[in-house]
Formats: sequence, structure tokens, C-alpha cells
Amino acid sequence: MSAVPAGAVSADAAREALTALRTEVGKAVVGQDAAVTGLVVALLCEGHVLLEGVPGVAKTLLIRTLAAALSLESKRIQFTPDLMPGDVTGSLVYDARTTKFEFREGPVFTNLLLADEINRTPPKTQASLLEAMEERQVSVEGTPRPLPRPFLVAATQNPVEYEGTYSLPEAQLDRFLLKLTVPLPERADEINVLARHDAGFNPRDLAAAGVGAVAGPAELAAARTAAAQIRTTPEVLGYIVDICRATRTSPSLSLGASPRGATALLATAKAWAWLSGRDYLTPDDVKALARPTLRHRVSVRPEAELEGVSSDGVLDGVLASVAVPR
Repeated sequence: MSAVPAGAVSADAAREALTALRTEVGKAVVGQDAAVTGLVVALLCEGHVLLEGVPGVAKTLLIRTLAAALSLESKRIQFTPDLMPGDVTGSLVYDARTTKFEFREGPVFTNLLLADEINRTPPKTQASLLEAMEERQVSVEGTPRPLPRPFLVAATQNPVEYEGTYSLPEAQLDRFLLKLTVPLPERADEINVLARHDAGFNPRDLAAAGVGAVAGPAELAAARTAAAQIRTTPEVLGYIVDICRATRTSPSLSLGASPRGATALLATAKAWAWLSGRDYLTPDDVKALARPTLRHRVSVRPEAELEGVSSDGVLDGVLASVAVPR
């Protein structure tokens, strides 16, 4: 599916469509507004998202509903220990009729790829996504094959089950624009979930829940163009750099945010500013996206982890210590 020229849709119409997108996802998913907003930000930045949460908090349903609310092609891969790289990218298959090898596309050839339980597959198969995520192409037998645009990987993982899982390497974590935590719902939201199920809601039948496509490639292209034009100032750019540099000197971290993290924070903050209806970037936009953009790009020292220190806690401390431009 090819991208539609941004001029086909106005920026205001694109913002209305993406606002409607968040509302549409809410028809099936309750109480995960932050995760929904993060996914919309990732779409604006053409970035990938890692969703982390315990089983049963609607991570997979969230991605499936997002796909249903977008007029984009979507595919799902259930990652398992025996999954091979060719099962993701595709492979050459011998055709007896033509006596030639022909390429058979894998599920990665789509617009929105749900990589379910990505940490359940070995590193070799995880690595098969690296080229796709970074370069929007896959190479099979030395031949590069471009992926459709837009292309977004939405991966899920369980943070509490370690048996039979493989931690994502730093190189792959860095390919994700955002790491979104999907928490357990509040009591009122959980009652709402039960009430919906009691009334007949079936998470496997999103059409019956009234979820329909409200945005597509044209709206996303117009939104990306508009978000990229958000005005910045040297002071706010310096603020982003100071935040990232402060993570590199934090005594609780063994690895701080790289310059790639700084550029990612700039992109996500600009997307959030545009979604908020402004044409300029503020320090508050940077603060709002700092945790989801940087939490997976820093590593807490083992001794600090034993004391209960988390990456989010360190980032909160950094944000509190770095001077905010006036």
C-alpha cells in the first residue's frame, strides 16, 4: 500500500481524524488512554512501539483495535521459541512448474505488524526484524525488498514471566521509538470492562463493537508533514540535549540515552505538540514524552535495581534536576 500525498488532506482534517481514532479505539479498550496516545504519536513519527504489561491488560486487543480503526493492512506474528527468521521475512520457494525459486513474502510485508510476545523467540529471529524496523526493507539471499509504507511494528512483551523468554538486545530496543507500559486498570475501568462483557462484547468481533476505519494513509501523511513543521527554539533543543546528557552521568545508570534518543524525543514531542493543537514546541511537550521515549534507552545498574530503582524513577529525577528554559 503506497502513501497518499500529504496535500490530499488538510492538517486540521488529519488532526480531527486522529482524534476520532483515539475515540474509536476506546470503543473496545477501556482505560488505556496513555497507550492509545502513544501509538498515535508513533504513527505520526513512523516509529515502532513496544508495549509491556502483564497478561490480560488488553495489549493485543489494543493493537488489533488500532488496526481496525485504520484503513491499513495489518498482520500478526505469534512469536514462539521455534519461530525462524524466514517465518517473519519470507523465503525463496522452489516452483516445480517454472523450475525457479520464487520469493514468498512473510507477514512482515504489511503496514501494521503485531509482534505478539516478541521476547519468546530466540535472538536470531528477533534480529530478523532489525533491518525491517530501521531501513523499512528486508534482505533475503542478498536481495533487498522494500516494505509497504507506512510500516509500524507494535510488539508486546510480558515483564514478569522470565521462563522461556529472551531479553531484547540493546540494539533492538533502540529501534523502538516508544516503550509504553500497559498497567492494570483502575477499579472503575475494570467494572466498565466487566459491564461491556456482560452486555455481550466479544473482543474477537470488533465490527460488532462498532469499531470502523476513521483514518488512513492520507490522514497520516498530512499529519506527519504538519508535525514535522512544529516550530522549535534553541532553548528547547538545548533542554532535550541536557536531559539526555544528564542520563549519561547518572550514578544509577550504566547506559544513558544516545543522540538517537535525543532525536527520538524531539520527534515525539513535536508530534504531541501538534496533536495538542499547537504549532510550536514547549518544555512541557518534552517532559510529557520523555519517559516513554527514553525508558528503554537507558540501563539501570544492577546494584541500583536491587535497591528498587527503576528507569522511570531515574528519568523523573533527571527531569527534576535539569533546568527548564523560560
